[in-house]
Amino acid sequence: MTEPSTLDIMLWVVVPYVAIAVFVVGHFWRYRYDKFGWTTRSSQLYESRLLRLGSPLFHFGILIVALGHVGGVLVPKSWTEAAGIGDTAYHVVAVVLGVLAGLCTLAGAAILVYRRRTVGPVFSATTRNDKVMYVLLVGAIVLGLGTTVLGNLTDHPHDYRDTVSPWFRSIFYLQPEPELMAAAPLGFQLHALVAWALFAFWPFSRLVHVFSMPLGYLTRPYIVYRSRDPRLGNRPVRRGWERVR
Repeated sequence: MTEPSTLDIMLWVVVPYVAIAVFVVGHFWRYRYDKFGWTTRSSQLYESRLLRLGSPLFHFGILIVALGHVGGVLVPKSWTEAAGIGDTAYHVVAVVLGVLAGLCTLAGAAILVYRRRTVGPVFSATTRNDKVMYVLLVGAIVLGLGTTVLGNLTDHPHDYRDTVSPWFRSIFYLQPEPELMAAAPLGFQLHALVAWALFAFWPFSRLVHVFSMPLGYLTRPYIVYRSRDPRLGNRPVRRGWERVR
């Protein structure tokens, strides 16, 4: 491969490290100084019919997409070959699952965006921050799905495990190889750039809720609800549950 140019170094070395730094430091800052803003700002009270359809489609789809990226980007090609998974089998599974998951994610996102645009109270609660987040998120999904679909329609799919995957891992090895990403098709390059922009914007958006887990529910005491209805029913009152006079 040829020596990387200054532009290649800026795009495939500087941009990733800046995005990772903003991602990490931004989350620390957000948690330290904006705990009350660490929320999804749920709009379920305003409208639930479209939300019940779009939210599961989007979240289950994006989960499969994320797992697919972990397997395709973080797992080296030599590992799958050592496990007896050939290129053809890997390619078929990756394409089928990737397209299905991508379409589900895109359909769910489309429903959620439509809901935000057409339901008055939800639209009023939508901030500029939300709009930027949706643009970056949908852009990354469309570009990722487009590279998969178009590559297979033209019968010349690019094997990203020879370029994109080792480049991505080299970033975390602290031995970046920008020439690998520079050799990838334009679609993969745009997908990567939009993804880095999304990661940099992540700490300042509602996407922080991904790292929220209700662990406190596992250890909190039970909440006992007692009826105010004077009619206690036909069942005998258990000891300790007598009505307080």
